[in-house]
Amino acid sequence: ILTDPIFMCGAIVANYFSLPFVFFMRGFPCSLHYEAPQCPNPLSYIPRLFSFNSDRMTFFQRVENALISLLELEYCNGFYKDVLKLSSEVLQRDVTLIDLLNSASVWLLRFDFVFEYVRPVMPNMVFIGGINCAVKK
Repeated sequence: ILTDPIFMCGAIVANYFSLPFVFFMRGFPCSLHYEAPQCPNPLSYIPRLFSFNSDRMTFFQRVENALISLLELEYCNGFYKDVLKLSSEVLQRDVTLIDLLNSASVWLLRFDFVFEYVRPVMPNMVFIGGINCAVKK
């Protein structure tokens, strides 16, 4: 199943039928696209979204980065609360957001790795940047 993880419907259906699924996405608001496939995501080196920090942070910016990551986790749990309730009913077991996402076979990330901060990725994460470029005349 080729699905977008923002809506989670495809992930629930794929988990219910035990089908492999592929995420095609630009990114999660909570950096779950790095946490779910168990990709290293060190808070002290990689700035969080909307922190406006660079990859060269002071100590206080690193503390701010860690606090933003904790707030993002609470935000995502609140945002996907109804999805988790629905998936628990459908799958007949308690599931977390990570449980739904970490069984993806391949993550097709629409990032252009040239413009992103350097970070390690897992073997099932594929960068497919440049698909939004117009043809040059």
